[in-house]
Amino acid sequence: MRTPPNFSSSSIQRTALLSSFFALFVLAAVTTAATKKPPLQPINLNAANSEELQQVPGIGPATAEKILLMRKSYGAFKSVDDLLAIRGIGKKRLDKMRKYLIAGRSPAASKPAATGSAKPATCSACVKNAASEAVDPRSVLKANPPSQKPADAPAPVSDEEPQ
Repeated sequence: MRTPPNFSSSSIQRTALLSSFFALFVLAAVTTAATKKPPLQPINLNAANSEELQQVPGIGPATAEKILLMRKSYGAFKSVDDLLAIRGIGKKRLDKMRKYLIAGRSPAASKPAATGSAKPATCSACVKNAASEAVDPRSVLKANPPSQKPADAPAPVSDEEPQ
């Protein structure tokens, strides 16, 4: 016959106390993460940086980077609804974020053009560095990209004969 283990009341109390502290710690971490303080004014999708986007409830570091990549690849957002093209942002999530976002004019569009004509760098090392840092924007988009089409996109093919 086995004898039950000998637990002292102090070890039981210590275990209960540690369990309580752990539960409080987990609860505090969850509460803090869930109660992100929203921005006082709406964030402009076309001018915000990653830190500004992360102030919006529902946007973390990964989503902020996807938004910036989409803006860089496809140009300025015409509407907050353009965010639906980003993988991970659905209708419910967008509805929660919508009141904190606007798709206003980008700062580059609102500034007058400079008198000098700046040209991009054509140094071969710079071009290689830019190519190696590039991320395929299709990897962050859903199956249907935003309504913006590149200028050199081929015309849709139709089975109908011209009249």
